[in-house]
Amino acid sequence: MENNLCMNAQPVDWNDLHLVLAVCREGTLSGAARSLGVNHSTVFRRIGAIETRLGVRLFERFSHGYVMTEAGQAIYESSEIIESEVLGLTRKLIGRDLHLKGVLRVAVPDALLLKILMSHFRRFSQSYPDIELELITSNNYLNLSKREADIAIRVTQSPTETAIGRKICALKSTLYASEDYLAENGDLNFQAHHWLMPAEELEHLPVNQWLIKNYPGAKVILRSNTLLGLYEAALQGMGISSLPCFLADPDTRLKRLLSPVDELDSELWLLTHPDLRRTARVQALMEFLKKALDTHKNQLEGVDI
Repeated sequence: MENNLCMNAQPVDWNDLHLVLAVCREGTLSGAARSLGVNHSTVFRRIGAIETRLGVRLFERFSHGYVMTEAGQAIYESSEIIESEVLGLTRKLIGRDLHLKGVLRVAVPDALLLKILMSHFRRFSQSYPDIELELITSNNYLNLSKREADIAIRVTQSPTETAIGRKICALKSTLYASEDYLAENGDLNFQAHHWLMPAEELEHLPVNQWLIKNYPGAKVILRSNTLLGLYEAALQGMGISSLPCFLADPDTRLKRLLSPVDELDSELWLLTHPDLRRTARVQALMEFLKKALDTHKNQLEGVDI
């Protein structure tokens, strides 16, 4: 069957390739179903139908998941090329859109959205009522090339080479703990404290390497994949956490333990894909966000205490 990709095989449409790609990337039907927003049985049924139509087995089924056959690998490689071309064409067409209307997908860190930007997005929507904002608060780096987002506000010191934009400012962080926690543990040295740390999804944050370097034996009692989770854990008196100054300084229940630490610094960037830079609605929001974030520069750089 492996070598019979042929004679009676029917053409494959993009929807089929898109589904096969998802299974190849995720390795399981459930993972592919989640990424596509469909149910497990739909993916199972359609993969079976595609294999029957092509007359070839694309995956070996194992208890731990689906593994590509040689034919599956061939479709995977070709499908990635097709996907890249389709997405590139989509970006170029959108990039010629001169109308201030349509959907804008914006990736923004959760803490920044809730504590600073939401009121500004309200003003933007009032000024541009025909633009529909889709806010994505994932702390993972979404792929601008694949149009997972049109604009990304990223905390990073090394923006991807496939994106263009501008650095807004430095993003300062330092160590915080609640007054209640310090009342019980304030006489301990940092090595002996309980630490609240970022989970794997936030591994890019400098505090991960900083703690290993300075306090390699420190006890981590909690990890969170969001800064808001770490912030709430600190408020609950669970331990010490590195938090952005803009998030923790306004809350009188938290106390700064150090001045902003250079080694914990990052940068705030406003980015888009080069193909989208002349799209009217992208330009409008990029300029709007630059001005909005500039008004909070002192907070973001830890100056307003």
